[in-house]
Amino acid sequence: MLHHLTLWVPDLGRAKRSWSWLLECLGYRLDVDAAPGEVLVFRHPDGFTIALEQSPDMVPGMLYSRFRPGLNHLAFRVRDRVTLDALTRDASGHGWSEMPTDDLHPIAGGAEVAYLEDEDGFEVELVVANSVS
Repeated sequence: MLHHLTLWVPDLGRAKRSWSWLLECLGYRLDVDAAPGEVLVFRHPDGFTIALEQSPDMVPGMLYSRFRPGLNHLAFRVRDRVTLDALTRDASGHGWSEMPTDDLHPIAGGAEVAYLEDEDGFEVELVVANSVS
């Protein structure tokens, strides 16, 4: 099981707008005591942590692209179709754009999914948990 994931983002304020909304909808809570102003740390009750950091060590001018080697996207389980529909309906008000979907998801056993992309090109996949085989 993964312990945590750290995403380097080009603009922490912009990332906070989109990622705080999404992660809190998915059950994560912002840890306000974890390096405030330098990194955003979101903890899930199951123990998994996601950190967003605008690091001074990033290569200047090089922006994230899911089309380069490395992380393509993050996939999150959601409870049900109602939750999936609510998240996709509300996403645009929080810095996310809905992306086209395929009819069946090969990795998730044909699960119902939605794809969202934030302003910096990070993609998340929302997978209806009870459809995962």
